[in-house]
Amino acid sequence: MKNRIAVEDSLTDVRDYLQQKGYQVESLSRSKELEGFDAIVVTGQDSNILGMENANTKSPVITARGQSAQLIYDEIQKRLR
Repeated sequence: MKNRIAVEDSLTDVRDYLQQKGYQVESLSRSKELEGFDAIVVTGQDSNILGMENANTKSPVITARGQSAQLIYDEIQKRLR
């Protein structure tokens, strides 16, 4: 089963890269619930994810600010081990 990763819409390069690496990538804005994802990638621009100031999830949240798609992929790999 593929790992499910939620990615903010503006991170198209990250979305495309993770899909190439075999992840099932879904839009963070279309997801009603944060649970069920193996990781969540956000821009880091806005701390108010999905309009919920205190979004709670057990999934690792990775901030993409200043990182390449490769570095984000490496971080996901490390956290999912």
